[in-house]
Amino acid sequence: MMRALASELQKVFTTRIWWVLAILLVAYVALMSGGLGAMFGLLATDPEALGGTQQGAIPTGDQLAPLLYSFASSVGYVFPVLLGALAVTSEFRHRTLTQTFLVTPRRGTVLGAKFASQLGFGAGLGVIGFAAAVGAGAGALSLWGLDTALDASDTWALIGRGVLAMALWGAIGVGIGSVIPNQVAAIVIVIAFTQFVEPVLRLVASLSDVTANVAKFLPGAASDALVGASFYNLAGMGASAPLEWWQGGLVLGGIALVLAIIGGATTWRRDVS
Repeated sequence: MMRALASELQKVFTTRIWWVLAILLVAYVALMSGGLGAMFGLLATDPEALGGTQQGAIPTGDQLAPLLYSFASSVGYVFPVLLGALAVTSEFRHRTLTQTFLVTPRRGTVLGAKFASQLGFGAGLGVIGFAAAVGAGAGALSLWGLDTALDASDTWALIGRGVLAMALWGAIGVGIGSVIPNQVAAIVIVIAFTQFVEPVLRLVASLSDVTANVAKFLPGAASDALVGASFYNLAGMGASAPLEWWQGGLVLGGIALVLAIIGGATTWRRDVS
């Protein structure tokens, strides 16, 4: 297992995709966190600046900083999912899985090493993403003289849970890749579901208490519950009481486990050459 894990780490570090995704993650979450931080800062000091927005509609105090910092996970989770999926689908696309299985004949060991390595890479992307979100968000809040909440233990607990969520998303990406080995299909499905399908489902489900109670078990909603803050709640997609943070973690871990079992029982057992 240790040699298989070292091999998986080397496979990722010898490609450009990990640092390309890291750069995109930093740019994405910094823009969202810093941009909205500046906007909310402006509205907090001048509620009439953008057309008479009501002061009560603006998150302030202990709500604003966690909201901005959570962009690292609430919108940035797509990056560890993509990296995890590519770690599997690239081997099918470039036909290197044959050599991998020849060196490590136990396929379960190979799949387990991929999960373990992507947990680490997901956590690493989480650290990078939260550093960008906190840096940009806290900078914007400081610019307007607002509280950054960086001296609060709850803020650092949120960041820690966010890193854990990103790690679990990396494992989910491996599960997706093991179930859908076609690289193009996996990428399209990941992007479409995370950026369009689930947000729409959560918005529609929030219109009814019954569907809202079901929607909180969607992976993105479970991730937000684990972290403890999300801009989706501000957008009105959190009408139902969210899961507890540990329940959100169990849902994400369960999704990764189910995908691993399905992939291991189907794609991973087939002939690869």
